[in-house]
Amino acid sequence: MKGEYQAGLKDGLAIGIGYFSVSFTFGILAVKGGLSALTATLISLTNLTSAGQFAGLTVILAHGSLFELALTQLVINLRYALMSLSLSQRLGPAFTTPRRMAVAFANTDEIFAVAMGRKSPLTPAYLYGLATLPILGWTFGTFTGAVASGALSDAVRSALGVALYSMFVAIVAPSLRQLKSVRVVVAAAVAVSCLLAWTSLSRVVSSGFAIILSTLVAAGIGAFFFPMDLAEEDAPAEQEAAL
Repeated sequence: MKGEYQAGLKDGLAIGIGYFSVSFTFGILAVKGGLSALTATLISLTNLTSAGQFAGLTVILAHGSLFELALTQLVINLRYALMSLSLSQRLGPAFTTPRRMAVAFANTDEIFAVAMGRKSPLTPAYLYGLATLPILGWTFGTFTGAVASGALSDAVRSALGVALYSMFVAIVAPSLRQLKSVRVVVAAAVAVSCLLAWTSLSRVVSSGFAIILSTLVAAGIGAFFFPMDLAEEDAPAEQEAAL
């Protein structure tokens, strides 16, 4: 069991480092928007969702309603339910209900990808180790950014605030060059966002619902015009199972 936990720690090290740098920016933006360092840290400790937290922070700072906040989180984080369903197929009888709940809490995009890519059987100790450093990195990164925000000048805080958008661009840019579907979906999201922000619709549609509508329209266009071939998606898994 100790070896499995250490293996998980090793595989989660890079994720933890990346989470620290991103959540550092979240801490800065949260404090800059008026939240306390403790509140920002608790948000990261209890949520562990980068896109969801940044979108939620946008709704909070825009004084959106609790309904807008809840609906935004539902739309953005719905993918975690699908990933958890997929991951659950690889969990053996050693995973009791409390253990499955613990794994579900820490099931982020990166942790899911590493867990699903592991050739060896998944064990509770391995997944606990895999989640440890990402959780610590995300939480302490937020705390560090929130505390450091008070000691940084406005110019430095503004410069660090750009890091979030740079990260998103870095994530999307490779796919934009390779996949037409991604280019269409991104263009649709940008178009809807601009329409809601720069027209008279901005008077009746809050920033929280603007995020929701942009996400739903872009995702709907992608699903309609670029549906996934489930037969092709299932083929590699069936081949691997046969081996």
